[in-house]
Amino acid sequence: MKILVLASFFLMIFGKNLLAAEAGMPQLDPEYWASQAFWLILIFTLLYLSISKLFVPKIRNSIDVRNSKIKDDLDEAKNLKDASEKKLKEYENLIESAKREVQKINTDSKEKLNDDIQKKKKLVEKEIDSAAEKAQSEITSLKKNSINDILKISEKMTATVIEEISGDKLNESSIKAAITEISKKKISNYL
Repeated sequence: MKILVLASFFLMIFGKNLLAAEAGMPQLDPEYWASQAFWLILIFTLLYLSISKLFVPKIRNSIDVRNSKIKDDLDEAKNLKDASEKKLKEYENLIESAKREVQKINTDSKEKLNDDIQKKKKLVEKEIDSAAEKAQSEITSLKKNSINDILKISEKMTATVIEEISGDKLNESSIKAAITEISKKKISNYL
């Protein structure tokens, strides 16, 4: 294939009458080669200059703008990442301090509640003690009064029973003395 290309190249350069030129292809006729070379150089020069001076700078500019936009976006993303990490640390610190504060409030509340419970417990115990003392004094008073009442009832019953049995009425003072003497011996068992 190379041989064929080289052979056709040599034929074009060295041959005056080419088969193509005879057939009506003027671009293969060596007479027109100078003008063809001129226009070829002119067109390629204009294309080169227009591409290098107009299109390449625009393309290079758009690539630079894109690269700077990408760089700016990456910088902004890095800044946002740093800011978000900072906010995350602040958030974690805030949560940690809130947890400590809740624990402190919880501990303080428990201590205060325990103090209030102890105060109320002491107050209730004092009230219970005073109520118990009052009840004890009432019981003691009731016992003393009940003994007198029991003695009176015993005197009346004894007088009634003796009167019913014997048919005679006894002296109330002798009945009272007998009941008082018996009650003095037995009263210590009940008090």
